[in-house]
Amino acid sequence: MIEIRPLASLGGANHGWLDAKHHFSFASYRDDQRIHWGALRVWNDDTIAAGSGFPPHPHDNMEIITYVREGAITHQDSLGNKGRTVAGDVQVMSAGTGIQHAEYNAEKETTRIFQIWIIPQKRGGAPSWGTRAFPKGERAGSFVTLASGMDGDGDALPIRADARVVGATVKAGQTVEYPLGAGRRAYLVPATGRVEINGQAMDARDGAAIQDETLLRVTALEDAELVLVDSADL
Repeated sequence: MIEIRPLASLGGANHGWLDAKHHFSFASYRDDQRIHWGALRVWNDDTIAAGSGFPPHPHDNMEIITYVREGAITHQDSLGNKGRTVAGDVQVMSAGTGIQHAEYNAEKETTRIFQIWIIPQKRGGAPSWGTRAFPKGERAGSFVTLASGMDGDGDALPIRADARVVGATVKAGQTVEYPLGAGRRAYLVPATGRVEINGQAMDARDGAAIQDETLLRVTALEDAELVLVDSADL
């Protein structure tokens, strides 16, 4: 089963400095049919104006992955971590027992990110943060694991969840495949480009909620950049 969720059907709010689209219920947007998808709880498509951002605020018991699509995001937290993550790269924050952080677009141009929240397997644990460069060339024509809490994914940024975040860049006409295990759910969003997933067409920034499919075949109808979350079916 694959349910395509067009960008126009998503919730959202425009705060001037922040234009946010919500694939799942978030803040003032509530849709009882879109609370979570497996362990995936939040997928926000955020456009952040230059010189603005999220002031310090707290989180706990959530795995928060930021995938930078355009521009860069600058992070600072209560553990003393500071870092700048640029387009194509990923940062992960395990909120654990509690952490306060700020995320700013310190650039002179607009920044666009996917903010992804995944429910951890266990509550608690010491909070942590990390970032990693994933050059797009390494993802050309195949999925590469960006962040994971699953066995065998030791090269990826660690998360404390039964989930995996993968990315791929695909040229027009190319097909990439992803095997989905039994009892798993996947959620796919093309950051750019129109694609077909198992024969169903979707546009950039649409979402595809997937279950009971053993193999995902994504064909690029135009050059595309893909992000997918594979998670346990809670």
